Amino acid sequence: MSDKIMPVLFVPHGGGPMPLLGEANHRELTAFMKSVSADLPRPTAIVVITAHWEENIATISNSPAPGMLYDYSGFPPKSYEFKYPVAGDPALAQQIAALLEAQGLKSRLDAARDLDHGSFVPLMLMYPHANIPVVQLSLLKSLDPAAHIALGKVLAPLREQGVLILGSGMSFHNMRAFFSANPSTQARSEDFDDWLTETITQDGLTAEDRAARLVDWKNAPEALFCHPREEHLLPLHVCFGAGSIASPVATKVFSGFLFNTKISAFLWS
Repeated sequence: MSDKIMPVLFVPHGGGPMPLLGEANHRELTAFMKSVSADLPRPTAIVVITAHWEENIATISNSPAPGMLYDYSGFPPKSYEFKYPVAGDPALAQQIAALLEAQGLKSRLDAARDLDHGSFVPLMLMYPHANIPVVQLSLLKSLDPAAHIALGKVLAPLREQGVLILGSGMSFHNMRAFFSANPSTQARSEDFDDWLTETITQDGLTAEDRAARLVDWKNAPEALFCHPREEHLLPLHVCFGAGSIASPVATKVFSGFLFNTKISAFLWS
């Protein structure tokens, strides 16, 4: 891993607060998130692209002290008592807005946005001491894959400042399939995971090839079964945009099963 730039990491964040509750199906994923930061340089700050925030234009959290947004329901009372008292980074948020503006991309700052579970669940496991400033970046309601790759490219210079770019979504996200007893579910999830892994980790593809495949992701094997709606996949597109310029080939750093479906995490180092 280069000591000059920070890596870019995409993680599957699991179901609601379940990784924090010790839910049995999440043990493999939880163990990964608890251990992955040990292999990364210490960030100066973290920018989280969360699948649980969509806006018409790129929106950046700039609260100096973000609170908690428990954007789930039906879980035990302690699920609504989790705390992650991390600082925000208004100056970094402003810098991101300026980078976007320089590329002709509209953005706005949001001082009221709290940490949703797409952010606080992986962060509580990866950096439990809450001592690294965090800024959240929304997805675009358009769900345009090319636009999300473009967002990532704008973020790429932050790697040279020691900023960890963290995409938090899911490489598989079909809620009905998670709880289905259909024996074909696992194989169908593996077909898409194989395609995704090949697209971003296999040598021999150009950056243009990889980008074209990700833009056209709906034509991948079992794509629409694995992602009936793509909001949990698009943080990966942002990570690809941010990571692929300096790190053309990603590495799969986690591969496991969640409710009988294949899920993966990727690192651009």
